[in-house]
Amino acid sequence: MRRLPRVLGWLVLLGLCLSIAACFALRSLGAASSRRPQDFATQASPAARELVARAFSGLDPARVLDHHVHLAGLGSDGSGCEVDPRVFSWLHPWKRVQFLFYLDAAGVDGYQHADRQMVERLAELAANSPVPIRCALLAFDAACDDAGARDREHTEFCVPNDWALRVAAERPALFVPVASVHPYRTDALAELERCAAQGVRLVKWLPNSMNIDPADARCDAFYERLVRLDLTLLVHTGEERAVESGERQELGNPLRLRRALQRGVRVIAAHCASLGEGLDLDHPERGKLPNFELFLRLMDEPQVPGRGELYGEISAVEFRNRSPEVLRTLLERTELHARLVHGSDYPLPALRVLIGSGRLEEQGFLTHAEREALDEVYDFNPLLYDLALKRTLHGRGGQRFADGVFQERDWMR
Repeated sequence: MRRLPRVLGWLVLLGLCLSIAACFALRSLGAASSRRPQDFATQASPAARELVARAFSGLDPARVLDHHVHLAGLGSDGSGCEVDPRVFSWLHPWKRVQFLFYLDAAGVDGYQHADRQMVERLAELAANSPVPIRCALLAFDAACDDAGARDREHTEFCVPNDWALRVAAERPALFVPVASVHPYRTDALAELERCAAQGVRLVKWLPNSMNIDPADARCDAFYERLVRLDLTLLVHTGEERAVESGERQELGNPLRLRRALQRGVRVIAAHCASLGEGLDLDHPERGKLPNFELFLRLMDEPQVPGRGELYGEISAVEFRNRSPEVLRTLLERTELHARLVHGSDYPLPALRVLIGSGRLEEQGFLTHAEREALDEVYDFNPLLYDLALKRTLHGRGGQRFADGVFQERDWMR
């Protein structure tokens, strides 16, 4: 028994060391923006201001849209948001550190009003861009089991549709609500109708973590209702690492979207399936191929009457954990640009560990002067940085993403 106090003492010391290490990591690898976004116009260098001005040149300011911006929360401020309780405990060190990074990236410094703080930080960033950046705010439905019952054990976090609707209604000039409805829910069609009646134009799925098989016949009624309501489906494609997905990574295989497309659904493949591998469902004997290769195969399939149109969404394609060939291909295959849309996956671009502008310079996507100016933009406004970066990146022949990639499409109105 005399050893118990000593063991407890060592555990306390270990927890303290982990806390100190996490705080240091947050400052060096986390958001850590050193300047206020509202000071960009008066305090940024001429080079940074000129780069941002070029980024918005050619764009209709009223139609600039970021299609992929996350809401999240702890349930404060009447949001109804939920989060896996394990993130609060050092007994789960990876979840705990990851959670602290996300809080820092989202501008949250306490739990009491965390949900409102995240919204206010996002509004500050979006509004204090030289051209305000309108953000599509993603709700995030809970995971369900195969019978359609809520699966709390495998729900990493949940953002109710009503919170996305409420936040967007508060600032309609900045925010657009995006619903998230699990198709296995018994009330899925009714919830879809309810959200559409309140102006929702986009519906978000993350199959890997929510346990949705887009190729399953159980989704057919949902697809039919999407078409009838003229709603667009934004679906995570590729491997998922930010949210726990267990053994369900194959649900992010882009080829599984064929069923929705064949039923006339307009689909946006988030991240252009730029991470991980998936089974070649057309030729299973070949085994797994890069998900990005499967995405390109789907994009290259000929359009036929009644088939839904496939778009690719470019958030995260420039992150450190992506192959440079993904970004190079998307830039240089300019015929795809008419079917690409901009997304940031905010708050992830506010994590220094992910962005790696030096690597992009080394790989030839940026000049040294562009990299220095962009790094300065980041210190004022990570959301603006993400858009300015994607407007500045160039392929080997000087190709850049077309203006239309960053503009709201008619089907979002």
